[in-house]
Amino acid sequence: MRASDFDFELPPDRIASEPAARRDDARLLVLDRRTGAVSHHTIRDLPDLVPSSALQIVNDARVIPARLHGRKPTGGRVELLLLEPLDGALIGAPGPQRWRALAGSSKPMRLGPLTLDGDDAPACEVVAVLEGGAVELALTPAARDGSVLVAIERVGQLPLPPYIQRDQPTDEDRARYQTVYARAPGSVAAPTAGLHFTPALLEALAARGVERAALTLHVGAGTFLPLRSDDVDAHVMHSERFDVPPAVAAAYAAARAAGRPVWAVGTTCVRTLEATVSDDGATLAAGPGETRIFIRPGHRFRAVDLLLTNFHLPKSTLIMLVAAFAGREQILAAYAEAIARGYRFYSYGDAMLIV
Repeated sequence: MRASDFDFELPPDRIASEPAARRDDARLLVLDRRTGAVSHHTIRDLPDLVPSSALQIVNDARVIPARLHGRKPTGGRVELLLLEPLDGALIGAPGPQRWRALAGSSKPMRLGPLTLDGDDAPACEVVAVLEGGAVELALTPAARDGSVLVAIERVGQLPLPPYIQRDQPTDEDRARYQTVYARAPGSVAAPTAGLHFTPALLEALAARGVERAALTLHVGAGTFLPLRSDDVDAHVMHSERFDVPPAVAAAYAAARAAGRPVWAVGTTCVRTLEATVSDDGATLAAGPGETRIFIRPGHRFRAVDLLLTNFHLPKSTLIMLVAAFAGREQILAAYAEAIARGYRFYSYGDAMLIV
């Protein structure tokens, strides 16, 4: 299997750099994975398109303003992208913490203090230089903040994806690059399929009988990493942290026992479900964990029957995941039709429902 098998031409004007006027204004391409049939709708049509008996599973991860700017003792500028607290620390725990981060600067990073931008920004020291541009930071919040999370919520910037090209996020980004049900802080990217939902749309789905359950997968920076080789099998998948609450595992088991379909909202939910499902597909393993699961054609799905997802980058691990679910030829044909019809791609773009 080659990465080039998942390539396609995407005109630059199809990349959405701004969100739609309303979350549920997005267009929706529906693909039947058994027949290859395609139809065109809007997100607001979902209550009429999803079985009323479905269990909808969403990712309630909340994006944190993980991008920090500062300077070295030499005066050189540095940009940091906080990835996760270390040593099993809770993300909102009070007091100093060590974090893994990606660092960008004109010269190699060295051990020692950094001065972060912002009033009363947390004290910061590089305590280890890791591979791949990563560093380990010791962060000490100012007394007014109490925790590192509160400090970065105050002085950090939202880490928009690299294909949204603007110097810094806008007030609209801060509101719209977050799902309406975001709860658990820790992601550096949004679970973008969920960005289309409004409270009214969720209520309409519930009124039809669709049950909703929320798990957490913290989306890491690795979600944007391209494959470094055309050999798909040589790709090392990034690790992401997740948590499956016992109530979600119970709802899943009840749905499976009753023969009800499971609807995953986004590839992050698919990764979590397929990483925790039993071999017979009947149950999920509840609790926290990490996964490096790489879902590509040949994967046997056990946990997911329907998938709502945005349109993904060429040759990315995410388009391989949806191709595994619906078939490579059918996905590429559906993408070609979406491009021809002017659908918007990526985080702020339109969506696809695979049934």
